[in-house]
Amino acid sequence: MTAAPAGAHGAPLRLTWVQPEDLVGHELRQAAEDGRAAGPLHRRWLAAGGHAAPDRAGASPGPPKPRLRALAVELLDELAALESPLAAIEPTDLAEIRAACPRWPEPVRAPAPEAGDADRLRGRLHAAWLGRAAGCVLGKPVEKVTLEGIRAIARSTGNWPLHTWFTAAGLDPAVAAAHPWNRRSAATSLAENIDGAPEDDDLNYPLLALLLLDRHGHAFTTADVGQLWLDELPAGRTFTAERVAYRNLLDGVEPPHTGAYRNPFREWIGAQIRADVHGWTHPGDPAGAAAAAHRDAVLTHAANGVYGAMFTAAVLAAAAGGGAGVHEALRAGLAVVPPRSRLARALRHGMELARSEPTGTQEGFATVVDELHAAHEGRHWVHVVPNAALLAAALTHSGGDFTGAICRVVSGGWDTDSNGATAGSVAGLLAGSPEALPRRWTAPLRNRLATTVGGMDGIGFDELAARTAAHALPAPARGTAAHAGAHAGAAPPHEPRRPPA
Repeated sequence: MTAAPAGAHGAPLRLTWVQPEDLVGHELRQAAEDGRAAGPLHRRWLAAGGHAAPDRAGASPGPPKPRLRALAVELLDELAALESPLAAIEPTDLAEIRAACPRWPEPVRAPAPEAGDADRLRGRLHAAWLGRAAGCVLGKPVEKVTLEGIRAIARSTGNWPLHTWFTAAGLDPAVAAAHPWNRRSAATSLAENIDGAPEDDDLNYPLLALLLLDRHGHAFTTADVGQLWLDELPAGRTFTAERVAYRNLLDGVEPPHTGAYRNPFREWIGAQIRADVHGWTHPGDPAGAAAAAHRDAVLTHAANGVYGAMFTAAVLAAAAGGGAGVHEALRAGLAVVPPRSRLARALRHGMELARSEPTGTQEGFATVVDELHAAHEGRHWVHVVPNAALLAAALTHSGGDFTGAICRVVSGGWDTDSNGATAGSVAGLLAGSPEALPRRWTAPLRNRLATTVGGMDGIGFDELAARTAAHALPAPARGTAAHAGAHAGAAPPHEPRRPPA
């Protein structure tokens, strides 16, 4: 058969997040982040007609350039071979992370079970699921909208400081034209059209984590996570680091090498949005939650991208135990992040800024947001470092209050639906029960979640809470084998195959 000439069947396929000629610009930006001396490679790429990384999109501007593909693959491998001066203080291996964390948390010693403990845990988890959904839906219509646009939309509709769902009712047409909604989300996530929780990757990943525990329990490996994705997650519903890791799985790269191989998004937010179930099912055991989140995260991420997941899981585990307030939970999360890492510095900065502004109202939080955006100028809006800093600041400034937490974090821009979801998860746990959450946030969700995850479309949050609670582990006593295993994490059963040369 004679091969059809290039272009004979129309324009080349544009597949975002994985085509090598689109990845190089993002890897060059990552190299600048972690201090690799990539100047000569950057110049070679630009001289050949390659583009710098786009500020907000998944692909370089203009039509794809397959003629650059061979050079792009070559440069990706050369960039990977450059040594980062931060590698020693930002490890990915769990044992090295623990060694770098002088305040690695011990689990809370579990008291003797009392009547009603199981019901109280289910109530907290029900509120956490609802909170995650509500925060996600709040942020969906303004995902990808600039900070200026979020403020303009909210002011135009009398919703500034942000205190309720976004709406198109009363929105100035000029503002709408200048700052259009996220086109995929506005139809299901504005006040006038919310009817149940719509599908979103920030809600699909916790469902997948629940399926993971159904299949493998807490002894799951990173390879188990990859196999579950191949079985249950369509490739087209993955983005950024997750899509690269999915491609790596299909190319025969085995976990955990899937997280770093030709993956310039390995320090973005994707692993953090998958961490909730690991935190919820380790109530009172931040270290065990962080170890579980690590096994999940390294499928797709490395270094700070993994720390974001560990931080979130540890915060949620502390809150799920029922005895921690928001500030104690945040300290537990910070304790599992290497203190000299970029993420730890950003988290501390976010919390310090939040403590410096009056906390009684949201007005002062806009100053915090402005300072965070100035500090993280140039980072991609999906990078974990600025988003985690904003999350920590919003939780600190709100004191863990549900409305305050989700509205502050969404009003701060960047990855609005992901941050709203995580803030809602933490604040829901802290509220303690669905009844403690304001009905204006929970009633429109109709106890119904839309999803393409197999067998779960239309599932209720009450059922999700019960299924999650069934996997919850008691905090292990210090010095027990269970405690040691939770800290060590499960090792793969064999030496994984490294990426192809």
